[in-house]
Amino acid sequence: MEEMEEELKCPVCGSFYREPIILPCSHNICQACARNILVQTPESESPQSRRASGSGVSDYDYLDLDKMSLYSEADSGYGSYGGFASAPTTPCQKSPNGVRVFPPAMPPPATHLSPALASVPRNSCITCPQCHRSLILDDRGLRGFPKNRVLEGVIDRYQQSKAAALKCQLCEKAPKEATVMCEQCDVFYCDPCRLRCHPPRGPLAKHRLVPPAQGRVSRRLSPRKVSTCTDHELENHSMYCVQCKMPVCYQCLEEGKHSSHEVKALGAMWKLHKSQLSQALNGLSDRAKEAKEFLVQLRNMVQQIQENSVEFEACLVAQCDALIDALNRRKAQLLARVNKEHEHKLKVVRDQISHCTVKLRQTTGLMEYCLEVIKENDPSGFLQISDALIRRVHLTEDQWGKGTLTPRMTTDFDLSLDNSPLLQSIHQLDFVQMKVPATPILQLEECCTHNNSATLSWKQPPLSTVPAEGYILELDDGNGGQFREVYVGKETMCTVDGLHFNSTYNARIKAFNKTGVSQYSKTLVLQTSEDTDSEEQTLPFPVPSERLPLRRMSPFSSTLNLQPSFPGRSYFDFRSSPHQLSLHSSLQSLNAPGCNFETQSAPYSQLVDIKKLLAVAWFAFDPGSAHSDIIFSNDNLTVTCSSYDDRVVLGKTGFSKGVHYWELTVDRYDNHPDPAFGVARIDVMKDVMLGKDDKAWAMYVDNNRSWFMHNNSHTNRTEGGITKGATIGVLLDLNRKTLTFFINDEQQGPVAFENVEGLFFPAVSLNRNVQVSCWLLLRLPRFTEP
Repeated sequence: MEEMEEELKCPVCGSFYREPIILPCSHNICQACARNILVQTPESESPQSRRASGSGVSDYDYLDLDKMSLYSEADSGYGSYGGFASAPTTPCQKSPNGVRVFPPAMPPPATHLSPALASVPRNSCITCPQCHRSLILDDRGLRGFPKNRVLEGVIDRYQQSKAAALKCQLCEKAPKEATVMCEQCDVFYCDPCRLRCHPPRGPLAKHRLVPPAQGRVSRRLSPRKVSTCTDHELENHSMYCVQCKMPVCYQCLEEGKHSSHEVKALGAMWKLHKSQLSQALNGLSDRAKEAKEFLVQLRNMVQQIQENSVEFEACLVAQCDALIDALNRRKAQLLARVNKEHEHKLKVVRDQISHCTVKLRQTTGLMEYCLEVIKENDPSGFLQISDALIRRVHLTEDQWGKGTLTPRMTTDFDLSLDNSPLLQSIHQLDFVQMKVPATPILQLEECCTHNNSATLSWKQPPLSTVPAEGYILELDDGNGGQFREVYVGKETMCTVDGLHFNSTYNARIKAFNKTGVSQYSKTLVLQTSEDTDSEEQTLPFPVPSERLPLRRMSPFSSTLNLQPSFPGRSYFDFRSSPHQLSLHSSLQSLNAPGCNFETQSAPYSQLVDIKKLLAVAWFAFDPGSAHSDIIFSNDNLTVTCSSYDDRVVLGKTGFSKGVHYWELTVDRYDNHPDPAFGVARIDVMKDVMLGKDDKAWAMYVDNNRSWFMHNNSHTNRTEGGITKGATIGVLLDLNRKTLTFFINDEQQGPVAFENVEGLFFPAVSLNRNVQVSCWLLLRLPRFTEP
């Protein structure tokens, strides 16, 4: 029960509710707190006075302004209650427990009535501290709100079960243990608070003070207060008005306030609503049980993550240590090479020093000898040896020729360590997935064949955590031969053309990333068409009817028909007047840009009149990409929303080329909301109105007029809106790159958008006041007829 405590506390004072009253928005508030946050609104600023006087804005403009107001009834979802109306906004402040509330008004003048019954100033306004809806009180003031007796009883039981030792209810900070309870005041006191707040004199002297335990028993045994009518305080509720959703007394019925309403017995409705609440709680209980199991799973994941973290950390340290060891080994090898170069250089220089020293010694000896010979005075003896000495001197000089006195080795080391690749690798050292991607799953409901072409679609398993960088699609030769690659890329849908007629092909798909390649998916058997002589093949399209080899095609962006061997619906119905066109022929106009049709020699628009070829597209809405507030029904053909805010849902089919038209009908339209219809990218924002970002092109419309919107820019306001049962048509012409809208078969405004190209998905944004459906086998709009 401790988890329930926040439900039992007032959002203003932060304490348990005291005499709670129920606001029109179904939230509760203490009666004293409600009086504290009353705000008096000047007569000249009230919405009624503005509408009466006509000052400032007209009724028409005021409706527009009120529509955008945060506190308008259309936004809140609640209607007027007992004569209350929307009030202007006022600066907010925070209550003690952090909830935003409006500032308190001036203290009410002293009166002989109790605070609960004292009159409130004229045009007093109260703002719900939880949903911030502002209301102007009528002549009854706070007495017009019913008292929540059930909540008082729940709080009483909760306090009795929680506190074994009863606490004082008047202590400001830490409550002390109660010593007495006043049966008349129904309050528990500690001794200091009793002396201060309940003195034994005057009128209080007659009150009976009992021990806390006895007081709790007497409170439990005391009869519960009976709820009385807010308009007739002396009358108990005896009936229940189904239309007003409130208990009433017999005097209310006699006065005729509910004369045209359905009224039922109070006891019967009490049992019925108890049964409905019990049934609703069963579903909530299942969600709570699932949440508890999920929390157990998350706690187990925490433990597993911790264990895996230790293991992974040890693995990382081991890998880094191995890198360090390898670097140290390489360092030793490089140092050995440096030492070898060092020894080589020293040996060369030392050998040159030794050789030069010997020659220098010989040269010096020859020079000294020649100098002594020059000193000889005997001419004949000198001439006998002079020729030989001269030759020896010249020969020795020649031996000291060019290069002899040049070092054979430089002092610089020619080795230069190239560490840039290693540094780059170290900088790029990062974690990668150490697992190959999971095996892709073929989506049988979207795989199909038509004539001699086949379209396959696949996806990653929902719980796969290893991303795939691409996929490889393989087909055999139609005779049970070897598989060959027909597509490699990131897309998850591909159309292969040029297959043999009346042949059976086996297809399989695998995923890959940097780590490796996954296993193959289950093999899918595809059967091509048997009839090659039908009227469809005689149309003026460049469609090859002969047997062509397999060739890789660009991904196909749409979902096509299934053969009878595969369960499914017909996703497209191509029509022309007066003859039906070939779906296979239209494939060439619908494939993504870049398709290589070898036999196509002329642009598509030159072969067929665009107005005579229209893809009347039926699609289901996609729960996988929709906002969580979107509610699906009717096999995902009908959508609504559980939120008052706009939420986006996309169709399951995307278009990248060709001409496409679809219609949606408005099944429910309450309180004049602004649903939006159009196209969007797959990554469009899902929690705002369609067209608020640059990923959507839309028309939003109310009951009177419409606007086109893209990237939060509003253009082309056009008169004429929608009601329940209206039909909205969307024409996406990707050959002309235009987007046009229709309401009830009439074009709404000019061409909405031009120069649109890329991959688009049908899109709708709506709130809980709207429900729309898309339909199969539509009739063609008038503008396509010849």
